[in-house]
Amino acid sequence: MTDKTPVPAEDAEETAARPRAEQGPEAESGRGGAPAAIPVSPAVHKRLTTGLGGFTMAMGACLLLVLAIFVITPRSNKEVLPTVDYGSQLWAMRNDAPFTSYAPEGLPPSWRPTSSRLHGLDEAGDKPVAWHLGFLTPSDEYAALEQSNEKASDYVPRMTNNRNPLGTQQVNGVTWTKYHRKDKKANSLARTLPDGVSLVVTGTASYEELAILAASLRPLTKQSASPSPSTSPRS
Repeated sequence: MTDKTPVPAEDAEETAARPRAEQGPEAESGRGGAPAAIPVSPAVHKRLTTGLGGFTMAMGACLLLVLAIFVITPRSNKEVLPTVDYGSQLWAMRNDAPFTSYAPEGLPPSWRPTSSRLHGLDEAGDKPVAWHLGFLTPSDEYAALEQSNEKASDYVPRMTNNRNPLGTQQVNGVTWTKYHRKDKKANSLARTLPDGVSLVVTGTASYEELAILAASLRPLTKQSASPSPSTSPRS
């Protein structure tokens, strides 16, 4: 049975009058103070205090590993240009251009074609026809063949970025006019054929490499064959 003996009034008053520190943790928590400390075993205390630290250390190690891989991985800011198939443009120029066009033949495989664009073939002869064919050279420079039946006095200065020639250069016994644009690092060799068609080889490549491209140019004769599937320079 439960002892229901009443507490004398004077004892209750004495208990209330005692300092809270003497009344025990029950009185402290009952008066709105901070919760009393709960005793735990050493093993539980270790898990509670070291678990988060261990996780943090593991995450830090992973981050350091990722940073190390990032630092030692070689990177390059150079743009990687694609290799293009210019067989269809070559076929179109050979068969549809209103003039005898030229294309490189016998360039080494180290000359990689990176761009090819046609203009004017669908204009029913109302506008000049032009073909741009760009290459990445063996020295990782840029060289392009530009050709058009546009008026030479307009076309050549626009393609060479200059109206003032430096002189001339002989390429396989043929005279080409030299141009240079210093602020664009552009070298150019140009010549205008008797039928008014202009050929320009231009780019950041040296005059020696431009001369190799110029020397490889051969006239295209009309054919009824389908477009050539070849996309890379022939060796």
